[in-house]
Amino acid sequence: MKKAMWAIFGGALLLYVVIVMAIAVGPAIDLAQTPPGPGVKPLTPLQAEGRQVFASNGCDYCHTEQVRPLPEDKVFGRPSAPGDFAYVTPEMLGSERTGPDLTNVGNAKPSDVWQYIHLYDPRAVEPASIMPNFKFLFRVVDKVPAGDTAVPVPPAFAPKHGYVIPTQKAKALVAYLLSLKQAPIPGYRMNGGMGGPTSAAAPAASAPATSASAGGYVFDAAKGKSLFEANCSACHQSTGEGIPTAFPPLVGNPAVEADDPTLQIETILHGAHGKVISGKRYSGTMTAFASQLNDTDIANIANYERSSWGNHAKHVTPAEVAAERAKGN
Repeated sequence: MKKAMWAIFGGALLLYVVIVMAIAVGPAIDLAQTPPGPGVKPLTPLQAEGRQVFASNGCDYCHTEQVRPLPEDKVFGRPSAPGDFAYVTPEMLGSERTGPDLTNVGNAKPSDVWQYIHLYDPRAVEPASIMPNFKFLFRVVDKVPAGDTAVPVPPAFAPKHGYVIPTQKAKALVAYLLSLKQAPIPGYRMNGGMGGPTSAAAPAASAPATSASAGGYVFDAAKGKSLFEANCSACHQSTGEGIPTAFPPLVGNPAVEADDPTLQIETILHGAHGKVISGKRYSGTMTAFASQLNDTDIANIANYERSSWGNHAKHVTPAEVAAERAKGN
């Protein structure tokens, strides 16, 4: 009887060990031997600290860090690859998307000011957000300490008195979020439906528009809106009203409505920081899009801004964008 019991126990234990090796240990060993993907770097100490803050606050309960090879995931970036996780184990892939996937949030929302405001009160930048605020990661002080910078929380969401200062945990968390960036992998793309990624040659990327190719340019309003929503609306809002003290409005913006589009094009290409517009200073940092968007895309964004929310300025062409790009920063 005892021998039979030990045989059953031994068999069950062996089966358990085989299953664990097959679905946990084996894949972990395989992943540990996977080389990092293009542009994938180890986290800095501050970013690693922020990852711990991310985990300890349960952020992965509502946010994934995995882009599936499905059409509905295109908005978050290319499909995730094993090399993306070479330096972040255990992986925080998540299983729910109450909030958006964060795999590429460092590229999608690269402003630390935006990230701080969003953490302090998500409704300040995303009116329909159901994310809880993380005000406990900030301090409200009467005087900004040397070496710190106050978060420009919009007046409607700011405390009645004092300045909002991020704590060390907030700084670390934002550093981690901004580190979440995807780099393109040549030939890595969706293979349709659940078919997964393929190493087949990717379609040739469209070359930046130039003066020679801009002769037949016609402003694509739908494309302009799509590009604006994907790259600009987080800070400037879909309404073009911006975020007070942080990101300027585009409605009636002098650069947007000027006959000479140089300043608007320069700003989209090379970014901006701490600008004074119509007598008001905005502390947010705008990312540069010169390396991310071609001349036609930038022209479409500029023209969308120039023809929306009551703005009525003459359109720019890809040739004008190309001329400004050629000047450099």
